[in-house]
Amino acid sequence: MKLKLLCCEVMYREVCHLAAQSANTCDLEFMPKGLHDLGVERMVSRLQARIDDVPAGRYDAIALVYGLCNNGIVGLRSAHTRLVVPRAHDCIALFMGDRKAYLERFHAHPGTYYRTTGWIERDDAEGAGEASVSQKLGLFLQRDELVRKYGEENADYIMETMGDGTANYDRLAFIRMGLACEPAFETMARREAYDKGWAFETVAGSLGLLRKLIDGVWDDDMLIVEPGETIRPSHDAGVIAVASKPA
Repeated sequence: MKLKLLCCEVMYREVCHLAAQSANTCDLEFMPKGLHDLGVERMVSRLQARIDDVPAGRYDAIALVYGLCNNGIVGLRSAHTRLVVPRAHDCIALFMGDRKAYLERFHAHPGTYYRTTGWIERDDAEGAGEASVSQKLGLFLQRDELVRKYGEENADYIMETMGDGTANYDRLAFIRMGLACEPAFETMARREAYDKGWAFETVAGSLGLLRKLIDGVWDDDMLIVEPGETIRPSHDAGVIAVASKPA
């Protein structure tokens, strides 16, 4: 098959590795990690624009290398080419290789902050070209900067209400995907955990789900969205489902 892969750049190394091994012809396009921080409406809009730019008849399918990602793919559709989407809550589930394994770990180890090669090397979130929700709210500012911008009382209120985005974490886990480049990134993740005073662990990930998507093994782990249909959350173990074509 000939596939168009529309991907989040946090999976750059993994997707390139798998596309190089696949028998399918894969045209890759990577979207900036910061897209996730723009809010649902703008994330969907940016992804839809890229789908709309795909020429009719060129590909057998458009593979979205995304999870549900806080509804960031809800409503996406193609007028002429089927979409294929992995059933995953977010990119951590994609790195884990299985949505069930993701949920089991999520419930067994709450308060864990995850890192991969992509989350480390592309963590500046500047590539989206727009101000993120956090930036608009000033959540990236230190207290003294908030005081200068909003006054001391308002700064204290913002700090107390919004808090630190990582305040509820006490553990950092590096997901090892089996790539040769990973030891250096694991060292950086370990150092980050030490600096934050968190526990550190290495977790075995899996390329299985991404490999099935790219190789065209589209079983129950994948959602097939025919032209004119849209993606919706399923609010069950399937994660996502198809919304029928409008009458």
